Amino acid sequence: MATPARNNHASSVQIQEPRTRSPLPPSPIAFKEQQGRPPPTTQQTITGKLFRNLFKGLLFSQLTLTSLLVIVLTIRGLILASSHHFHPKKWYPPLLASVAVSGVASLTWQCIFIYNPSRAVRATFWLSPILTCSVGILLVLIGSAVDAGVGAVFVLFAITQSLYGCWITPRLEYTDKILSLSTAFPPPRTREVVTLSIVISVVYSGFLVTGIGGAASTRTNLDLLFISVILIGLAWTMQVLKNAQQVAISRARYVNFAHGEDMDAWSALHVTVKHLIGSICIGSTLVPTIVLIRGSIRSVNLMSGSNDEVMYSGADCFSTLANKVVTCGNRWGFVHVGTYDKGFVEASSDTWKKFRSVNGLEKVIDSDLTSSLCFLSAVSVGSVSSLTAGIWMLLIHKDYALEVTLYAFIIGYFTGRVGLAWLQACVSAYYVAYSEDPHSMRFDGTIPQCIQRLQMLRAHRDNRERERQESDESP
Repeated sequence: MATPARNNHASSVQIQEPRTRSPLPPSPIAFKEQQGRPPPTTQQTITGKLFRNLFKGLLFSQLTLTSLLVIVLTIRGLILASSHHFHPKKWYPPLLASVAVSGVASLTWQCIFIYNPSRAVRATFWLSPILTCSVGILLVLIGSAVDAGVGAVFVLFAITQSLYGCWITPRLEYTDKILSLSTAFPPPRTREVVTLSIVISVVYSGFLVTGIGGAASTRTNLDLLFISVILIGLAWTMQVLKNAQQVAISRARYVNFAHGEDMDAWSALHVTVKHLIGSICIGSTLVPTIVLIRGSIRSVNLMSGSNDEVMYSGADCFSTLANKVVTCGNRWGFVHVGTYDKGFVEASSDTWKKFRSVNGLEKVIDSDLTSSLCFLSAVSVGSVSSLTAGIWMLLIHKDYALEVTLYAFIIGYFTGRVGLAWLQACVSAYYVAYSEDPHSMRFDGTIPQCIQRLQMLRAHRDNRERERQESDESP
């Protein structure tokens, strides 16, 4: 990844003392190519090895079966197209073009983050709602009731994004700083790893589009099932591709933060693909599920802002559940998966314990906007992709506009997530390395200052709550 010419928030300490020794024990997994088994402290249990091999087998079986299904559906669709009034020349070009646009947009988006993180952060939170709303308006213009209903959902989603952007405005400055620090000097050959990942996602998505078109040509109930299977396979495969990149780059970045050593991102990717795919597949299944559960619990807690004792105890129970769930699977665990060859659940538990061992760090990580930033960036890429396909279809064949627009959005979203996985990897490595040695000279005062600020806000909020309760109790 090309080094930016200027980064105002990059830490001067990091530049001047890149080789300062840390009290952390060096890991043979982290410093050299993995030729044999990991150290005895990181040996996997029989059950862990079984699950890793099982999920690895599931991945390759899914890829094989999906490929066969796509080939059969494509051939069948081309043969039966004329008899079912399906027009391949009108259906395929807009969607395939949108897939290519998603790749270009992903490359452009991550380049913007490299050269101007501050503007990219702010642009994401206002550009994503605008693009999402544009997709909604496009769907409403198609004319049918179903299209208008789906378009209304997109408009509502855009409004939600706008409100969220207003709510998190005070946290943007810290997000800007942490992104600038963690991505100031990406590992060598990061650009090649990111570009390869995007190219693979675009080519694979284009291949699956041919199968979706074959199933759409006949439009039976069984074809809808085939399309659902293809889309689910696409989602999981993209998650694995994104997380493989995240493991490789976070591994290389962690080595630099924790030990002052440089690691080539391409070499890290080679080790990741060769040895760690099983753990990555497990994480790619657990993390989205746990994020959904934890997000739902947080929503319940926000809505239970009542003085009712039953509601309060229920919210407290949900909070305890959320704290338990996050230790079973979180994206920061991918750092230890790559660095120490741990199983994903063990890695997630160990990293979260480290976060909790540093006073106030867990609150900082919970308030970090990197995940939201990557999500909204992917939504923006998906919106650009769907606008490309939707406008094209609206002009040449309105009957296909809704389905093609939605397929383009889904593909663009996942391509966008793959394109920005390196960003999340760098930030994750920064937090994990900091939690293991908070007093290292490689870290500046950004995180301690944020911890102090959050503690002051918490104390101020508690004081206001106490005063309110006292005023309610007074006659």
